[in-house]
Amino acid sequence: MAQLSSFPRPLDTDVPGTCQVPHFAPVRVRGGRYQLLRLVRCRRRALAAGLVLTAAALVAAGPREVVARGAGPPRPVVDSVPERRPVEMVTAPVRIADGATVRLLRPGDRVDVVAAEQAGAGDARVVARGVRVTKVPESLDSVAEGGALVVLSVPRRTAARLAGAGVTSRLAVTLC
Repeated sequence: MAQLSSFPRPLDTDVPGTCQVPHFAPVRVRGGRYQLLRLVRCRRRALAAGLVLTAAALVAAGPREVVARGAGPPRPVVDSVPERRPVEMVTAPVRIADGATVRLLRPGDRVDVVAAEQAGAGDARVVARGVRVTKVPESLDSVAEGGALVVLSVPRRTAARLAGAGVTSRLAVTLC
């Protein structure tokens, strides 16, 4: 069986004649499909649109005021929140029973201070939670039984509890 495609065909039998293609202007499609890309390409428009959206969001999220008829100046919608007094922080030097534990501490660490009764009953209580270490003074003498000193930044009430617990109990720290 012979292959038909391998035989040459005579010229001008199945092929139409050539012609010139007329010149025409390029076709431009208008629509929303490419507007976003055009906006991104034009930085000034994109920046202006971003500023408009940001301003609208800030105005929408801003404080709202209610104006009562004949009541004078506008009043806030939300009742005023009672003012809280700031907690007065003090520095409290605390002697920790285990001096080796204190050597692990650095200024800025957060610790819990635990007081254990000296009678050996096994009762322990947390005296201060999450207080910040402000200073770890270097000990001139290495007395293991005397413990080591650490300076903590605590509220005034907690400082009083720490001082009282330091007299009656052995204090320890745990890192938070």
